[in-house]
Amino acid sequence: MLVRSGTGFGALALQAMLAREARGASQPPPLPGTAKRVIFLFMHGGPSTVDLFDPKPLLTRDNGKPYPLEAPRIQSHKSKNLLLQSPWSCQPHGESGAQVCELLPHLASIVDDLCFVRSMHCSNSRHGGALLELHTGSDTFVRPSMGSWINYGLGSENDNLPGFITINPTNGHGGAGAWSPAFLPAEHGGTRIEGTGGSFKIPFIDNPLKDRAKQRKELDLLASFNRDHLNDRAYDHDLESRIASYELAFKMQMEVPGVQDISQEPDHIKKLYGADAGPTKSFGEQCLMARRFSEAGVRFVQASHRYWDSHGNLTKDHERLCQEMDQPVAGLITDLKQRGLLDETLVLWGGEFGRTPTAQGKDGRDHNPHGFTMFMAGGGIKPGTVYGSTDDYGYYATEKKVHFHDLHATILHLLGIDHEELTYHYAGRDFRLTDVEGRVVKGILA
Repeated sequence: MLVRSGTGFGALALQAMLAREARGASQPPPLPGTAKRVIFLFMHGGPSTVDLFDPKPLLTRDNGKPYPLEAPRIQSHKSKNLLLQSPWSCQPHGESGAQVCELLPHLASIVDDLCFVRSMHCSNSRHGGALLELHTGSDTFVRPSMGSWINYGLGSENDNLPGFITINPTNGHGGAGAWSPAFLPAEHGGTRIEGTGGSFKIPFIDNPLKDRAKQRKELDLLASFNRDHLNDRAYDHDLESRIASYELAFKMQMEVPGVQDISQEPDHIKKLYGADAGPTKSFGEQCLMARRFSEAGVRFVQASHRYWDSHGNLTKDHERLCQEMDQPVAGLITDLKQRGLLDETLVLWGGEFGRTPTAQGKDGRDHNPHGFTMFMAGGGIKPGTVYGSTDDYGYYATEKKVHFHDLHATILHLLGIDHEELTYHYAGRDFRLTDVEGRVVKGILA
């Protein structure tokens, strides 16, 4: 009786697991999502959001004095923990009254389209760990990236384009782990675009063969060999993904050059992004490409701007970086809105952490994972919102704290995915982007 009962309960467990696996692999999302796609503008290095979006009058009053509260146990560099006032002023803008640094006049002009989350925090004070935690949900283990999870859950809207593209990603601080599928099927990994202004390109996208019909025959022959090999083996994700990647690469050689060619854009659009000339040209081109790929059906597009790690020369470096970034980001959001795409496109801006309100040297700030700002726009986010807060000096998130796990849960929710249901069975357990944590931040939903 015990053996038969045990077998019966085992069958019930198997049925539940198979049902969960089927739900995870299905294409339609289980929730009514407001966003169809994501554009992630990653500020690599950690911008000083206490200067840019979260001004603290006490920093000016107590400039040069010791930080009066308990400093973090782990710090990136030795410091006397002396408070450092901001070199710039912040003023309220728009109907929302959101405060934006004087270095960002273009973003200041669209604050009523933005939602600022001032209470972000994460678990790691090092670039590599924090970057991976933002991108994968884990700062210690190899896990699939956020774009890979979203691509796995929803797929691309365009059969001729990948579901996940990353433009100008960093090769350090986690490297390919930030856009890797890890143990998810390989076709869900990010497709990399590299280069600088005027020369961005997917590696090996150029077609060396002039005869497309001949190339089609060659790929069909190769696919037949691989499928015969697949039939003789146990289920092999890697081989199946290789077959799919050859097919997608063939399609991309026809589709990508046209989508990526921003020369087709009218001059006033290039000027809107700052992609025509000057210090905004390189990142302006990235943001313009991001819009074109997103508009063409790529589910998750990431554009990276670096390097915000201002341990010294905070004033000079942030003035230059803000000049490069401000107009392209505001131009992207404005362009999406005027095209009627912003409501269904979630735009996310932020770095792997913020920077301390205390000084490093005479003109620098250290890493701060304890309290910083990110902002979002479109895709079901409540516009003109300032959510959460840090303490009086801007060191720790205090009110309505939002961890990276919560950010991931909210992004998936906006895409129509229950973060607890999007799972993948690997090495004997179910994995998900939010691991065993995460809550949807309902206060920022429209």
